[in-house]
Amino acid sequence: MRTCQVYWEFSRPFTLLMPAVGMIAGGIVAWGADPRHVSTWTGARSGVFLNVALGALMAAAMNAGSNGLNQIFDLEIDRINKPDRPLPSGRLALSDAWSFTGATLAMGLLLAWLVNWQCLILAAAALLLTACYSAPPARTKRWGILANLTVAIPRGLLLMVAGWSTVKTAALSEPWLLATPLGLFFFGASSTKDFSDVPGDRAGGCRTLPVRYGVRTTALVIAPFFVFPFLLWGVFGAAGYLSAPALGMYALSAFLPVMGAYIDFRILRNPEELGSGENHLSWKLIYLMAIIAYGGLAVVYSWPRPA
Repeated sequence: MRTCQVYWEFSRPFTLLMPAVGMIAGGIVAWGADPRHVSTWTGARSGVFLNVALGALMAAAMNAGSNGLNQIFDLEIDRINKPDRPLPSGRLALSDAWSFTGATLAMGLLLAWLVNWQCLILAAAALLLTACYSAPPARTKRWGILANLTVAIPRGLLLMVAGWSTVKTAALSEPWLLATPLGLFFFGASSTKDFSDVPGDRAGGCRTLPVRYGVRTTALVIAPFFVFPFLLWGVFGAAGYLSAPALGMYALSAFLPVMGAYIDFRILRNPEELGSGENHLSWKLIYLMAIIAYGGLAVVYSWPRPA
């Protein structure tokens, strides 16, 4: 039982819900998009449900593996920043960490393959970018903006499209337009997790934005990414590029920037607060905002429409 608890902690369960929700929301959005209640991959509703469920499990497994990969290559940094984590504390052996990481990533790819080939390609692309972020020789975590980019693409852009691919083909403009604001949001939001890691990142040669420019300047730079990206959904809806009711997209484009502005207020009021722990309130609010964004899209696209 203790071993299971250590593996559970190593997977960082706090981070697993959002990608699973994103996959489910992407599937619901595709099911509600024109042509409504039609699947490219299967005509049976039970088959659609199975695809979406497999996709959600895939996203959670891949994220657990991504977290494991990051902790393995950040071991020396975590000895400084997060010594209580399973690896630096010695509660989990490095070989066991590799076994868990390999197993969860393999499971994620297998689940993606069971969904369809597009989901598999998107999952593999996300894995490649995740590996580039954490592992040498690329290890983009060392390079500021490039680090943010290799986090934002798999966690923001590709996640929604992968969810869509569980129901309809991703070779359409609509899922990519829906995913673009999420990618921009994560491009800025990904820096908040670096605020509490400055001592170890600096010692480990990782020039994240807070290391390069300081906490206050970084907070100012990333602030717009919590507000303006979601306005694009309203723009796309007004332009007729989305098959969802325009009014619903306007509502999301109004509410989410307000929530983002509140997060900005929390961060800018005292940026140094984010250095107090890896699950600071502002970081939790960012995850909550992402879940609300995904859930909001699912509600808007599934809302009954006049015949």
